Amino acid sequence: MLVKDKKHFNLGLAMAVGFLAVFAYMFTPNFGNGQNAFEASDKMFNSISKGSTNYIPMLKDQAKAFDSTRVDLIVLAKEAAFAERAMRLLSANNLSATLDGSGLRIQENLGAILGAALDDSKLMFNNNGADLTSRYGMPEKEAMYVWWKLFQSMDKSLKAKKQFKEAKFTATVVAKGVEVGYNYYKVEPESASSKMGMLVFSLVFYVVYTLWWGYSIFFLFEGVGLVMKAGAKKEM
Repeated sequence: MLVKDKKHFNLGLAMAVGFLAVFAYMFTPNFGNGQNAFEASDKMFNSISKGSTNYIPMLKDQAKAFDSTRVDLIVLAKEAAFAERAMRLLSANNLSATLDGSGLRIQENLGAILGAALDDSKLMFNNNGADLTSRYGMPEKEAMYVWWKLFQSMDKSLKAKKQFKEAKFTATVVAKGVEVGYNYYKVEPESASSKMGMLVFSLVFYVVYTLWWGYSIFFLFEGVGLVMKAGAKKEM
């Protein structure tokens, strides 16, 4: 018979069934506002982390160092749809750019371009995306994606012109400004202290739940006779 230790096998089986039942329940929309457990926990941790990821004011100050750095770039050469929308963003911020057959040509101070994108990132971070929609005539998240696409293309053009310092800071603005504003849009910030009970519960549950599955497998294997034993010591 396959099962050699019914006591441990049945214990492992019961634990495994219980584990899977809890796992299935975590996918149900019973954790507030129709969310499942994973969505609710993701929302909580995003809310707590939002307060520590606001680099935008610092980047705004650093961008001033590029106010006198004029760039002359051809970007989005093979992406006409994005070039047109990027032109709309730049024009709305009184930044010089023209569309032609080769793409979008930008002749402007780099600091002014980065500053405009950071202003929009700040609005998104503060959940004021409606301002972007009214100014650009497109959904707020779409506008931020256009900024992202524009800077991706600018990064390549800057590097092609060996303007590596400018490219590096542009990439920093994207990672810590544009993407942060986009990702934390409509997330309400909360302090860790206000969620201390849930944080402790989440940590304890994670540890217990992991051990739960591990022991269920251990007992199942023991029940079918798969156990680890120390090897016999060989005498020389």
